[in-house]
Amino acid sequence: MDTTAHVQALNADGKLLADAAERAGLLTAVPSCPGWQVRDLLRHQGYVHSWATRFVGEQLASPGPRVTEAEVLAMDPPSDADLLAWFRDGHAALVAALSGADPDVSCWTFLAAPSPLAFWARRQAHETAIHRTDAELAAGALTPFGTQFAADGIDELIMGFLARNAKRLPADVAQGPYRSIELTATDAEQSWHVDLTAEAGRVARVSRLGPEGQYSAPGVPAGTPGAQPDCELAGPAAGLYLLLWNRASPADAGVTVSGDPGALVAWRGGVHITW
Repeated sequence: MDTTAHVQALNADGKLLADAAERAGLLTAVPSCPGWQVRDLLRHQGYVHSWATRFVGEQLASPGPRVTEAEVLAMDPPSDADLLAWFRDGHAALVAALSGADPDVSCWTFLAAPSPLAFWARRQAHETAIHRTDAELAAGALTPFGTQFAADGIDELIMGFLARNAKRLPADVAQGPYRSIELTATDAEQSWHVDLTAEAGRVARVSRLGPEGQYSAPGVPAGTPGAQPDCELAGPAAGLYLLLWNRASPADAGVTVSGDPGALVAWRGGVHITW
């Protein structure tokens, strides 16, 4: 997907998020975010949109002093009465900043990307998409994701976040039994390999060759430990996307789990995404 497509997705999903939040009501619990009500979701996503807008719009070269989300929101907290309008205005400002930015804009990023603009458009598209899911789960009706967008989100999660955060896995996962997972988006014909150990810290896009299904992937030579996965997850890209972000069970996502289920348990309990 290119930057224009990511901005279009961000625009659409932000509007869907706000509409779902309005239908659900601000005090409704968000089942996929335990402890949150819809108003907490709006404040969080609105904060993230404002945070991202500043990097692109002001061309900030570093993240600056570490100020928590709670501290920022406490400085000028939106009231419940104004919350939806505040969210919609902030979302529109982010879309405008990304749409109007110079393709060569220079600013801070935290994952590898073709350009800073490509990074922020992709990251905010998927950030908003997953939280749109949260709002719609609270409201009771989920809008499906397209195959290409969902596969792109899986790729960002694995080849971006997990590749960078491999050394940040919790000790019980990183130092536990060697586990590897192959994930296949069947409708997108894309697969990925993940090792859930700090020592290996290996992720790769993979393909299978030959009748015995040997791996062909950078960093995953055939015949090495873990080249054949302990656990295989296969299903539609949209379902796999939600499963990997812990927004759906395998059954609800239409994903088949083969092999060692402990690898999926380790993923769901041990993979936590932070910038």
